[in-house]
Amino acid sequence: MNPIDETVAVSKMTVGNQDVKKKSFIHKIFTMKERDGSGSSDFPEPQSNPAVDIQSISSTEPQMPAGQYVQSFRVFVATWNVGGKSPHNGLNLDDFLQVNNESDIYVLGFQEIVPLNAGNVLVLEDNEPAAKWLTLINQSLNKSLDGSSRSKASGSRFSSKPSLKKVSKTFRTESKRRLKSCNCIFELERKQSKDFCFRCQQPNINEDDLSSEPDEDGSNVFDISEISMASTSNHLKYSLIASKQMVGIFVTIWARKEHIQYVSHLRISCISRGIMGCLGNKGCISVSFLFHQTSFCFVCSHLASGEKEGDELRRNLDVLEILKSTQFPKICKTTHSRMPDKILGHDMVIWLGDLNYRIALSYSETRKLLENNDWDALLNKDQLKIEREAERVFKGWKEGKIYFAPTYKYFYNSDTYFGEIKTSKKKRRTPAWCDRILWHGNGIKQLSYIRGESRFSDHRPVCGTFVVDVVANHNELKKGSPSSNMKIEIEELLPTARYLKNIYFFILSGSPTYTLRQEKASHHRASIR
Repeated sequence: MNPIDETVAVSKMTVGNQDVKKKSFIHKIFTMKERDGSGSSDFPEPQSNPAVDIQSISSTEPQMPAGQYVQSFRVFVATWNVGGKSPHNGLNLDDFLQVNNESDIYVLGFQEIVPLNAGNVLVLEDNEPAAKWLTLINQSLNKSLDGSSRSKASGSRFSSKPSLKKVSKTFRTESKRRLKSCNCIFELERKQSKDFCFRCQQPNINEDDLSSEPDEDGSNVFDISEISMASTSNHLKYSLIASKQMVGIFVTIWARKEHIQYVSHLRISCISRGIMGCLGNKGCISVSFLFHQTSFCFVCSHLASGEKEGDELRRNLDVLEILKSTQFPKICKTTHSRMPDKILGHDMVIWLGDLNYRIALSYSETRKLLENNDWDALLNKDQLKIEREAERVFKGWKEGKIYFAPTYKYFYNSDTYFGEIKTSKKKRRTPAWCDRILWHGNGIKQLSYIRGESRFSDHRPVCGTFVVDVVANHNELKKGSPSSNMKIEIEELLPTARYLKNIYFFILSGSPTYTLRQEKASHHRASIR
């Protein structure tokens, strides 16, 4: 028997007699660098967001399992019914997106980005407005310090027919690769199951789940070459996570470039609740993903319209059917996947959209209270508040206090409510808080809940800023390192014979001066070669 085999045999015999000690010893070897604080760590350190006062959010940090910590992030959420109007070249979204008070993640939901006519509902939806909205959003989020857009083509001029699919690919991740469907850390599986696998299977994300437009036939003339060059620049701050359109509903989610590596398990589900309960003029788009180790779900909906008595029950039914029918595909193949397939199974859920709940008062009564700025009296007659308090809808959900005027319905390009101009009862609409943002789950704190003042639509946009407490692992690899994209093979996880031999001599000598860190580094270099 050669010396290496003899060493391995002796090591195996030692392991058989002292199984518990072996596990503890091996663990100490691999964590020695982190404990004694010497050298540079391969694992990311918690970083606090300078824009968020963590102490003001929570005075006591929750008890976390070993190896995990809580990190706070700022999330901006906005909903806007744009009334079927396509954005023009000069539309500036800086105020809408509050770019002077930057967030880590932006979740933007639009309704009626196209007219809800038979052509868009029954035939083929028009994707051109969605592509324009993406371009304008990119122009604002990725604005340079001097106030100019880093992307020369991002908002200066719209070509004849921009492609949503091409624009989405351009603004997505810097590498233009699809977000990984699963990046589960195999150590968690090993702790939870004897039948763990070393790596989750990696099914592809359907490209249509990130951009709803089918492949072009070459007729599209939108030139994205300049955008592509600019968007892959290392200087861009935000990258697109997902964009999805269903007729008039459009959702787009962006995140800081450095956070993209921690987003995984991206899934999208659409539910139609329109004509006959099955067409897409009403309904929702739900986006689910894992950020670090916390699951998120964002639901953008456009519920049943109407201000007749009893219409609120139709909206309640829409909400219940969305919660019941939304089913996210299973893409994580690990035995103990934490990714839920239902909306309420997520750690944090934020619901935004034109919920269409009205004020249960006549037009004249509502107008009188509006003139007196009597928000409390109006809110007491708000249908959503009434239905929630009766626990007929959104039971267990939260909404911030409303301190702004009703967001619907305005005369276009005006601060005048529609009813003050259209006096006929048939066309007149009673002002209402149709546009809302609610949330469900723990670890969410709302910092602001306001409305925007853009006159672009007959609705005013509604925006909410949140701080979310996200669970992260100390042992999450830095994805920017060269070894982060390597495929983990079983052989890489097994120690080499030379490594076992040196460990054995270290045990026999009992010498504390033996440079195990150097041996660990040598073993790591050998494994990646």
